Amino acid sequence: MLKPYATDPAKSRGRQHPERISTFRSAFQRDRDRIIHSSAFRRLKHKTQVFVEHEGDYYRTRLTHSIEVAQVARTVAGALGLNQDLAEAVALAHDLGHPPFGHTGEDALHRLMEPYGGFDHNAQAIRIVTKLERHYADFDGLNLSWETLEGIAKHNGPVQGPLPYALAEFNAQFDLELDSWPGAEAQVAAFADDVAYNHHDLHDGLRAGLFTEADLAALPITGPAFAEVDRLYPGLAPMRRRHEALRRVFGVMVEDLIATSRAALERAAPRSPEDVRAFGAPLVHFSQALHDELAEIRDFLFARMYRAPSVMAERERVTRVIEELFPLYMARPGLLPGEWQAEVARAGDETALARVVLDYVAGMTDRYALQEHARLLGQGTGDRPEPDGPRPRR
Repeated sequence: MLKPYATDPAKSRGRQHPERISTFRSAFQRDRDRIIHSSAFRRLKHKTQVFVEHEGDYYRTRLTHSIEVAQVARTVAGALGLNQDLAEAVALAHDLGHPPFGHTGEDALHRLMEPYGGFDHNAQAIRIVTKLERHYADFDGLNLSWETLEGIAKHNGPVQGPLPYALAEFNAQFDLELDSWPGAEAQVAAFADDVAYNHHDLHDGLRAGLFTEADLAALPITGPAFAEVDRLYPGLAPMRRRHEALRRVFGVMVEDLIATSRAALERAAPRSPEDVRAFGAPLVHFSQALHDELAEIRDFLFARMYRAPSVMAERERVTRVIEELFPLYMARPGLLPGEWQAEVARAGDETALARVVLDYVAGMTDRYALQEHARLLGQGTGDRPEPDGPRPRR
């Protein structure tokens, strides 16, 4: 049932370390299972999506976000005749490299790491799945297939300019062809990310009281959705009204993505996954009309949610946690846990030590970073919402 341009697991480019083929799982099903069972995936439960994880059980975390992205990716991939297992695996892994406190933590770590090669969460995800997960006897990392690794590395499309050191290091060993677009399944996973965060950030922002349903009435997509619910279900209870409207917003995005991508694929008529990579532009995308409407919604969310004054104050507060922990570990690497001391001992210079400290701090959950900051520095950080907006596509 797969289209000619879908990725056939039997024709995978393989793994860095050859393994015996599973008797009952495809290569990409095996990738998915290894990602789900990884330590880094479990830690997403306590990592920021938009709010610090202990703000409330209702709000999305990186884990629930990743599950929602995977659900959208499977739906869209199936509708387009693509490999659902590969799309799901890439979706589940796409945020493994996020540090505590989401993009706020990423910005802080990038500044701290500028003298040592910088920090990029997509590159860190590659480092996690190829090196830092250490459970198997025959190799470091998860030994994922080439296609899954490609999708993680190229989440924002071709990687251009100087490569982050974490990505350059691995790419020199196992070339991911970073200058091309990824396969269609990886493109689906990237846009499934957009669908998921646009949908759930509206839910979470309403729940947090940062804006109201009346505010959304003036926006494209959301305004018509609430109007339709009011027409069909006059007097509906507020929470049911909210859910019914936002599920329609979700549907508009998914249906547009499927219809637009199907048409683009039919026009381009690629005959193989390699044709998709060589096309020179994404073949999975929203229509221009929906793209423009979503841009208006994102502007609203940045102003009213991600950059609300009260939230910006908390951004400064949790940024200090990273800015104070990182130099403390650099000055006193003996504070790192015992299992990290072998890495410290192998670090031959300051850059190597900084990268060990980075791996440790970036792997922290929100909860653990706050606890360690309080334990080592004797300072609380409060628990107000933490801002975290989506990154614009490169």
